[in-house]
Amino acid sequence: MSPRIPFFGMLSVRSPMTGLLEHYDRIALGMRLIEQAIKRYITGCLNQCGCLADSACSKDFATLLQEVNEVEEEADKIKRAIRNHMPSGLFLAVDRTLFFNYTRQQDDILDAGQDSLHWLGIRDVKIPDHFQTGMLDYLTAVSESVALLKPTLEVTIGFVNGDHEDRDQAKQCCRAVRWQHKTVNKMRRALDAEIYNADMEFKDINLLMMLVKDLHSMSHNAEGCADILRAMIAR
Repeated sequence: MSPRIPFFGMLSVRSPMTGLLEHYDRIALGMRLIEQAIKRYITGCLNQCGCLADSACSKDFATLLQEVNEVEEEADKIKRAIRNHMPSGLFLAVDRTLFFNYTRQQDDILDAGQDSLHWLGIRDVKIPDHFQTGMLDYLTAVSESVALLKPTLEVTIGFVNGDHEDRDQAKQCCRAVRWQHKTVNKMRRALDAEIYNADMEFKDINLLMMLVKDLHSMSHNAEGCADILRAMIAR
C-alpha cells in the first residue's frame, strides 16, 4: 500500500476515495428498488395494487426494473468519472490496483441484482406459498450484506485519508460484512435444496435457482469489497 499522506486537507485535491461513496449511494438505491421488485414478484404482486406497505407499492415490476436499469447506468457513469480523473500516485492514498478492483467489485453488486430482475422478467412463475417466507428472508439477508458495506467504506475512507487512526473499527466493519455473507451462504444452500427438490417444472426451478444465485452474487461482491477495503488498511 502506498503511504498515507495528509495532503488532501492542505491542497485543493479531492480524494478519489470520496467518489466511492457517491457510487455506493447508487448501489444502495438500486438495492432498494431490487428488493421492492423481487418482493412484488415473490408474493405474486406484479401489477399495481396495495398489498405492500412500502412507498413504491404503486409501481409495477416493469417500472421498478426500468428504474434499476437507469440507476445502473448512473452508477456506471460515476465509476467511469472516478477512474478517468485519478490523481497522480503522489496523491492517491491507496494502491491503484486495489482502488480499481474495488470500483469494479462494488459495481458488480448492482450488475448481479440487475441480472436477477432480467431473469424474473422472462416469465411469471407462481412461487409456492411455503417458499415465500424463506425467499423473502434470504432477500433481506442479502440486502443487509450490501447495507453493511457503507459503514465499512466510510470508516476505511476516514482511515486512509488520515481523518482518524482507528484501524480496529475498520477491521470490525469488514468482519461484519463477512459474517453476514456467511449467513447468506447458509440460507442459499437451504433454498437450493428446497427448490431443486420441489414439485415444479424444470424451467421454473431453474429460474428460481438463478434468482437465488444472482442474489448470492450481490452479497458475495459486497464481501469482496470488504476484503479489498481490509487490504487497503493492512500494514
